[in-house]
Amino acid sequence: MPARDRPPTPPVPLIGLLNLDKPTGITSRDAVDLVARPLKRWKVKVGHAGTLDPLASGVLVVAVGPATRLIERVQDQSKTYTATILLGATSDTLDADGVISPVAGAVPPHEDRVRAALASQVGEIEQRPPAFSALRVGGKRAYELARDGREVELAPRRVRIDRVELLRYEWPRLEIEVDCGSGTYIRSIARDVGEGLGCGGLIEVLRRTRIGPFRVEEATLAVAEALTLESIPRLLRPAVDAVPELPRLVLTERQAALVRLGQPLGARSGVSPPGEPGEVALLGPDRALLALAESDPDAGLYRPRRVLPG
Repeated sequence: MPARDRPPTPPVPLIGLLNLDKPTGITSRDAVDLVARPLKRWKVKVGHAGTLDPLASGVLVVAVGPATRLIERVQDQSKTYTATILLGATSDTLDADGVISPVAGAVPPHEDRVRAALASQVGEIEQRPPAFSALRVGGKRAYELARDGREVELAPRRVRIDRVELLRYEWPRLEIEVDCGSGTYIRSIARDVGEGLGCGGLIEVLRRTRIGPFRVEEATLAVAEALTLESIPRLLRPAVDAVPELPRLVLTERQAALVRLGQPLGARSGVSPPGEPGEVALLGPDRALLALAESDPDAGLYRPRRVLPG
C-alpha cells in the first residue's frame, strides 16, 4: 500500500477492550458508533461482543483495534443478568417492546410454584430461541422474517444456566438474577417460566451486570460525552482480559519477535517445555497480549495460532 494511502498512525496504541454500560433505548451498534466516531481518522476497527436489545442495558464489551480478533472469546464467557418478568401477559418479541397480549383468566401462582418454575430452568437445558432474534434462517435474520409476519420456528439449542435466583415476587412482577453461559436468551426464560406457570410471561426490564471479568460497577456509561479521543485510550482494558481463564507466558523480546513471525517456541528459544496440552496466552515483555498459542508437550513447543498485530 503506498504511504499516501495508509491511515495515519494514532499518537498512542489503540488496542484493547472497553467495558461500557449501554443505556436502554439505543442498539449495541449505536454504542459501537459512539466509540468509532472519535477514532474515525485513525481508521481503527471497532466491534462489540454480545448484543443487547434496545430494551436492555448494562455491560457491553467493545473491542478496539487488533483486539477485535478476540470478540468471540469475550462472547463465550459466562454472563450475569438481572431481569423483571411481567407475568399474566405474552409478547410476540418476548419483551415489553413487542405487541403485548394479556392472558385471560391468569391466576397469580403461589411463590412455591414460581420457585419450582425457575428451578426448572437451571442446568444444561434445551432452550428455544425467540423468533425475534439475530439467528439466521435460510440466510436471513430471524427477526427480519418475524417482522414480515412470517412464521419462524427455531430449533431448540443446548444452553447452560448456572443459577436463577428469585430476588422478589409480587404479582404480576417477578425479579430474578441469572448466571448463564453463552447463547442463553433471558427472554426465553421469561416465556418458558410463564408457560410453566400457565399465566404467560415476558421481559419488562433486563440488565446485564457481568461478562466474564467485565462488571457493570466498573463500566463507563455509553454516552458521547464520556467517549472521546482523549478518554478512550485511558479506558481501554488490556486485550488479555478477553481470555482470563488461560495460563500466561511472558516472553523476552527475542521470543516475542519469533512469535510475531508465527514461529513456535521451545527449548532452543529459551522457553521451558509445556507440561500439558492446551491453550496459552503469550505476553510480550510489556505484559501485553501478543498471541494465543497451543502447547504441544510431545514436541516441547508452543505453537502460535492467533497473533495480534502490533
